Amino acid sequence: MRRLLAGVAAFALAGSLVACGSDSGSGSTEKDGVDQVKVGVIPIVDVAPIYLGQQKGFFKNRNIELTLEAGQGGAAIVPGVVNNQTQFGFSNLTSLLIAQTKGLPIKTVAAGASSTGEAGKDFGAVVVKADSPIRTAKDLAGKKVSVNTLKNIGDTVTRESVRKAGGDATTLNFVEMAFPTMPAALEKGEVDAAWVVEPQLSTIKAAGGREIASTFVDAAPNLTVAAYFTSEKLIAADADLVKRFTEAINESMTYADSHPDEVRAILASYTKIDEKLRASLVLPKWPTQINEASVQTLAGLGEKDGIFTGTPDLAKLLP
Repeated sequence: MRRLLAGVAAFALAGSLVACGSDSGSGSTEKDGVDQVKVGVIPIVDVAPIYLGQQKGFFKNRNIELTLEAGQGGAAIVPGVVNNQTQFGFSNLTSLLIAQTKGLPIKTVAAGASSTGEAGKDFGAVVVKADSPIRTAKDLAGKKVSVNTLKNIGDTVTRESVRKAGGDATTLNFVEMAFPTMPAALEKGEVDAAWVVEPQLSTIKAAGGREIASTFVDAAPNLTVAAYFTSEKLIAADADLVKRFTEAINESMTYADSHPDEVRAILASYTKIDEKLRASLVLPKWPTQINEASVQTLAGLGEKDGIFTGTPDLAKLLP
């Protein structure tokens, strides 16, 4: 989930540019009856299903040839989708809510990744060093906590864990840093705790670190963390392509959810996670339905923590 929760500054890049494309104005091209489709993704565990679906032919069976373009995070991927540089994208829901409140014309088409719903057995958490005096989320009050992007899903769900544990969530001192740098920063004492996701979560635990809060679990039951999305323009211009893509990604999600060994194997094709670590990772859940209630909770947390410029409109964002 490197830069999955990337800051909102890059959203300003989203303008009115329209990439050259097919006659439908969708931005995709067609070759021998097959739609050439670009998808903005992040090279993280969460997007394993789309790589697996590509390998299994789920998209090809629907006359779609995918090109998967790696981005740093939702803030970079959203403008690409809006401008038709890519036809679909993957991002966490809080980043999409931020984009929606800024008036960007996007809409989700399928779920992307969800919490396991099991405390202590999820793919995201707050962790501390083995000898840290911090025992629960309540103890994070006044402490320095790393997140990979400020004012996004990381700090809002961490604050909610602190609130639920009875602590003062307003006193947390969040420090922005990339996920891969967090294990060393935690070990050196540069931060008191780190909000991390896989594979850094397993890396820190293997080094003796302790999990003190399963933040996605604390935020909402079966939280939908991320989703695939497209532009309103593409939906209007080529509804059939959107339908076929959605069907293919849903088939991919279902297959991935029931074939964890194949998920771990496909990770080797687009990440640098070694075989031993891949075997120990906690995988997300990949349901085909977005949990709307959980997205509403994320919207409420974001409003409470002041990360939106307006009030999110879920009816405009969700399918």
